[in-house]
Amino acid sequence: MAGTKAGGMKAAATNKAKYGKEFYARIGKKGGENGHTGGFAANPALARIAGAKGGRISRRGPAAK
Repeated sequence: MAGTKAGGMKAAATNKAKYGKEFYARIGKKGGENGHTGGFAANPALARIAGAKGGRISRRGPAAK
C-alpha cells in the first residue's frame, strides 16, 4: 500500500501511536525554525546588482528584431 492515500493514513496513525499525537506538529516546527529567509529576499538591491551581472554575461546573443 506504499504511496497510496490509505497507506499514508496508516503510516500517520502508526507515527502518532508511536511518537504521540503532536508528532507532525513537532517535525513541522523543526522545519520552520530551520528556515532562514535571507539572500535576495532580505536585500532587493543586491538582487538587482546580481541580475545585472548575469545579464551582462548572458550566453544569448543580442535580441533579433
